[in-house]
Amino acid sequence: MNKLGILEGILFVVGDEGINLKNLCDIMNIDSEEAKELLLKLKESYENEERGIRISYLGDAFKLTTKEIHKEYYQRLVENPDTQTLSPSSLEVLAIIAYNQPITRVEIDSMRGLSSAHLIRKLVARGLIKEAGKSQMPGRPNLYRTTSEFLDCFGLASLNELPELEETELNEDEERELFTSIYKEEDHEMGI
Repeated sequence: MNKLGILEGILFVVGDEGINLKNLCDIMNIDSEEAKELLLKLKESYENEERGIRISYLGDAFKLTTKEIHKEYYQRLVENPDTQTLSPSSLEVLAIIAYNQPITRVEIDSMRGLSSAHLIRKLVARGLIKEAGKSQMPGRPNLYRTTSEFLDCFGLASLNELPELEETELNEDEERELFTSIYKEEDHEMGI
């Protein structure tokens, strides 16, 4: 088993949150000396000028970060308006999470009536949402919530600044019309 590959994958999966030495040891089932040796080997392999990432130790956690020498390219990426647009579907998922957090993917899918797995991965990759623990539901699915980058992106100081949602209530006549129109459409489709 390639422990360097496992370590690299773990650092990739934990993303911006990083991982501390104790958790890394527990996950990889190794002692702290072996973990430090692996981290040092991987760090040295990233020092090659052909590599674009490095291992950093920030806030008591090891994480993958980009190299300072390539900063101007990352800056262009961030400032490029073509790379910053969110699709209507992504905005819909983001709004559902913002107003209902923490929330599972299954709950998001239920509200949308569509699968959201791909959109959630994209939003996580862009740093707008993050995993926020596990639900108590069967299977213990991940919970998602917005990040501080979400607040920055939308110019909000806190979630309290989100616009209020308007509740639309149907009066009894509208409910009856909706009910009968559904059955009229079905009857019409059946040739009745």
